[in-house]
Amino acid sequence: MAKTPNDISSLVLFGATGDLAARMLLPSLYALDFDGLLPADLKIIGTARTELDDEAFRKHARAALVDHLPQGFFEADRADRFLERLHYVPLDITRPADFEKLTTLVDDDHAGVAIYLSTAPSLFKAAIDGLEHAGLTSNKVRMALEKPLGTDLASSREINGAIALAYPEERTFRIDHYLGKETVQNLLALRFANSLFEPLWNATHIDHVQITVAETVGLEQRGDYYDGTGALRDMVQNHMLQLLALVAMEPPADFDATEIRDEKVKVLRSLRPIAAATVKHNCVTGQYAGTQSGSGSYSDDLGRPSETETYVALKAQIDNWRWANVPFYLRTGKRLAERETEIFIQFKRIPHSMFAHRGARTVPNKLVISIQPDENIRLLVMAKTPGLDRDGLRLREVPLDVGLANAFADHRRRIAYERLLLDLIEGNPTLFVRRDEVEAQWTWIDGIRAAWAEAGLKPAPYPAGSWGPSEADQLIERDGRHWHNGP
Repeated sequence: MAKTPNDISSLVLFGATGDLAARMLLPSLYALDFDGLLPADLKIIGTARTELDDEAFRKHARAALVDHLPQGFFEADRADRFLERLHYVPLDITRPADFEKLTTLVDDDHAGVAIYLSTAPSLFKAAIDGLEHAGLTSNKVRMALEKPLGTDLASSREINGAIALAYPEERTFRIDHYLGKETVQNLLALRFANSLFEPLWNATHIDHVQITVAETVGLEQRGDYYDGTGALRDMVQNHMLQLLALVAMEPPADFDATEIRDEKVKVLRSLRPIAAATVKHNCVTGQYAGTQSGSGSYSDDLGRPSETETYVALKAQIDNWRWANVPFYLRTGKRLAERETEIFIQFKRIPHSMFAHRGARTVPNKLVISIQPDENIRLLVMAKTPGLDRDGLRLREVPLDVGLANAFADHRRRIAYERLLLDLIEGNPTLFVRRDEVEAQWTWIDGIRAAWAEAGLKPAPYPAGSWGPSEADQLIERDGRHWHNGP
């Protein structure tokens, strides 16, 4: 059968011996192969500085599959078939001549190649120069990039400008793995496949939105990177602003890459800048401290004093018709009480309660979209408590749960990278981030960091294992609202 322009015959994984490849990329590719979704002739070429041959790399990959695949999913025969696809080329990104080794494994005309670049931003230009030297920048070569794409707007433009010289926008796939998560995609289905929600999805009916990305871990092995980045740039600039854009965007005309990304970038450009004069009312930063149980502080874990924030809470406003005066509260941090990623949407109170004179109390409806650790959609509604009501009528808030694991028990839960890798191989950019989105995100984040510096905002200490500094509670409580912690 003749190949189509979208066919990929080689997938090149830079950083193939690293943690991301072991935990996510190789298990995801195995799962796609298991289900017969990879092109029959697809070669997977791993590359890194480590000196390995094909067999050593396949042994390394097998160990990664055993360690990181869901229990019961590893099958030796299927693994052997998958491992036959794997090849390895040792390569030093800083040496352009090394890239010529890749050309011996891809098609002679370099047609149908996808490159997955997961490396430090400082090496992006060297990698692109090497790929260009090897002729791997033809119009049938795609480039996928892991974050971080810069540390501010200027560096992001520099990186994206260098990429664009070799790979135009239609062949550049910027990865935000949150966009591959089922619950995140279900947010689109919830809004745009149901007539129940979209008519209410606006300032007339929604009181406020909270987006939380809470981690229980500290630095782990990322100390040097994280200390030069901080929570605002590590989490808010990419994952959290993408979630905000999906919540807030206007209905696209079609489930199409251009339509969806056009609507997201409109939201990002509508974010109200946070200036130095208002930053202390709209932002809180924190850094985790030690606890009596012996948990170390951030500086202890890092090994030196630092003023890098490990926590940030923000009050964001979107200046458009749909979201006028609806605050979006964002918070993220390390060493918090629970591991949790969720979108919490509180609707406005009913304008009049006909049950009040009978002693019944109502509370606003809430929609909770849990992304991790469990994927769940919960709608909290008012219902009557059973009884004869001789002492007055009672109402209670009750949950309507859609646990995705139960609702779709007949479907295997996918790793987010499975979808993203398959979309890369098939050339579908819908769930990847466009350059103008990245630049709109950095524009807003750079403004916040400049306001922090001008206002002299410093991280407040908070106990490890808590929900963050008390100043974050004050930020939302000033508006008569409270953070949603837990179910």
